Amino acid sequence: MNEVDTQKAIDILNIIMEVELAGVVRYTHYSLMVYGYNRIPIVDWMKSNAQEGLIHAHKAGELVTLLGGHPSLKIGPLLETEKHDIGDILQESLEHEKTALAAYYDLLKIAEGRNSVLLEEYARQLIVEEELHLDEVNKMMRHPGDVEAFKP
Repeated sequence: MNEVDTQKAIDILNIIMEVELAGVVRYTHYSLMVYGYNRIPIVDWMKSNAQEGLIHAHKAGELVTLLGGHPSLKIGPLLETEKHDIGDILQESLEHEKTALAAYYDLLKIAEGRNSVLLEEYARQLIVEEELHLDEVNKMMRHPGDVEAFKP
């Protein structure tokens, strides 16, 4: 990878780190705001997403340092609508997951064909994970019996 591509990759990895850290904050907040009969499984799911976001942020930071960059100390945008209905929370989650997915696709574009199997495989693996997250949220937002295919 040349110097320009390396810097682009570092910049995108820092964005990924920021987005994933925003997800940690977001899902932690959401886990505290869920009430009702289905609270326990939804809270567990939110906590799991927060933990996974921290793992993803750490991995992105490790790759930044591997490429000779400096990991960002920023956190991505945090949308707070003050709406805490589970449907609203899931819609916000869907938007967050789409943002993360777009960042991983940006990294893949930089990595493909530029002698970085490491970055390419990392991006591909996380794209798979994020698309599965989007599908989970999409299914949670559907009404029982609604079997329409997921569209990222």
